[in-house]
Amino acid sequence: MWKKEDSKPEGVSDRAATPASSMALSSAVSTSTPSALGALPTSPRAAACISQGIRIKGEVTGSEDLFVDGVVDGKLNLANGSLTIGPNGHVKADVHAREVIVRGKIEGKVTGRDKVQLWSTGQVTGEVQTDRLAIEDGALLRGNVEAGRQANKTAEIKASAATVTAKAADTTSLNSGTAAN
Repeated sequence: MWKKEDSKPEGVSDRAATPASSMALSSAVSTSTPSALGALPTSPRAAACISQGIRIKGEVTGSEDLFVDGVVDGKLNLANGSLTIGPNGHVKADVHAREVIVRGKIEGKVTGRDKVQLWSTGQVTGEVQTDRLAIEDGALLRGNVEAGRQANKTAEIKASAATVTAKAADTTSLNSGTAAN
């Protein structure tokens, strides 16, 4: 069996560590951690915020997420970001983002590359273009809507136009052959 005294190395006493040795230990620990000097850890996808008391006139561009609970008048372009209009937010702008979530009001053209979502408190007046559209009960949408994959629609339109052209050519040849007889 091991005794507590046997496990101690030679030269180590039972008395408490001196303040100097504990100070050296704490400084060694604090320099080894990256956030020891008060640096706050941040999320790489934390949204920027335009709060309720803020009013912006002009163009807002970026590639990060944005939460708008204030007033924006102009253009909003978030190429790879998500735009959330808060319940107090009012946007009079053409909006282009990867994803648009509306809990407040938008007036203008809304382009959500992946998705546009209208919550029950959301109001959109204008044009909406997106791959996917979700509208909750109570939401208000006034204007034109284009929803669905644009590439698939273009291919379908070209294919149906080619089919119509081929049918018209067949009909023409039949009619001209009938008229000759």
